[in-house]
Amino acid sequence: MADAKVIPFDDDRSRGGAGQRSARRRGGAGSRRASAAESAAPVGEVQALPVRQGGEGDGPVAGEGRELPPGEDGGGDGLERRIAGGLAFLRRRLTGDYEVDDFGYDAELTDQVLMSVLRPVYEKYFRVEVKGVENIPAEGGALIVANHSGTLPLDGLMMQVAVHDNHPAGRHLRLLAADLVFVLPVVNELARKLGHTLACAEDAARLLGQGELVGVMPEGFKGLGKPFGDRYKLQRFGRGGFVSTALRAGTPIVPCSIVGAEEIYPMIGNARTLARLLGFPYFPLTPTFPWLGPLGAVPLPTKWTIQFGEPIPTDHYPAEAAEDPMLMFNLTDQVREQIQHTLYKLLVQRRSVFF
Repeated sequence: MADAKVIPFDDDRSRGGAGQRSARRRGGAGSRRASAAESAAPVGEVQALPVRQGGEGDGPVAGEGRELPPGEDGGGDGLERRIAGGLAFLRRRLTGDYEVDDFGYDAELTDQVLMSVLRPVYEKYFRVEVKGVENIPAEGGALIVANHSGTLPLDGLMMQVAVHDNHPAGRHLRLLAADLVFVLPVVNELARKLGHTLACAEDAARLLGQGELVGVMPEGFKGLGKPFGDRYKLQRFGRGGFVSTALRAGTPIVPCSIVGAEEIYPMIGNARTLARLLGFPYFPLTPTFPWLGPLGAVPLPTKWTIQFGEPIPTDHYPAEAAEDPMLMFNLTDQVREQIQHTLYKLLVQRRSVFF
């Protein structure tokens, strides 16, 4: 059987109608009810007073200018608000009263559910340390280029959480993924909801034009499925398609280096025949998988560091620069060298793989 089909990022062909969905407009949002403030009553008597608007010549409004002590009112109200918010979320899901964009991205589901699922893995299991998040622009389009590793693409998901939870503007990262992601059941739908889209120039240019943060890992399967002996050695970055897209959009390129993902599934072998039968680009053999069955699929709890480097501007280049192969080669090499240098620097600083 043929190997898995991978659409290269620098392919300028149209993605066609794959995954396109019309945005549904959100209806009315559930309103929040404010509880009435209570004023102090005479000793031995508790009296509820209605909240009134202060006017000229009036005394202080009941409860105004006074912080509620812990446990007096905020705790119960906070729990009630969370329950009400959860019920409202379920109602919108059941009635279809929510919206997605043309790529299938569901911002509400991502914020309230998917990020909440990924966050414990990010904070407690991999204990990700983030550096240089201030290098990501506060607004407007930008292309984040990162190394790719780990046998399974958990590094992309952790990078999404890192940007969302650490950036002052709480920005969302839209990842470009290989077509294999969008043919797998369940994974396809979840990837769309998280904002992932096909790794083609058309989709990348459209997202950058809308002012989105776009993430790409140019190594692709070559980096993801490389042997453990080649860890932290960057593979080929393709023909520079991501540079061409950034030049056309005039958006900065932000290099990103990820340390820790290489060791979660140490790939000591590749069952190529089985991979061809299953239609996968590789079938990993690790010290635990497939020998321990499902238990072997649990990643090792390595300590991660994600560092975003200084952005490389592209808006000063002329419009025809995107057609200059020498310029694209030089910029691609500059991005690759900056990521590789940062990887070596982080590895020297690392004291332990797990601590």
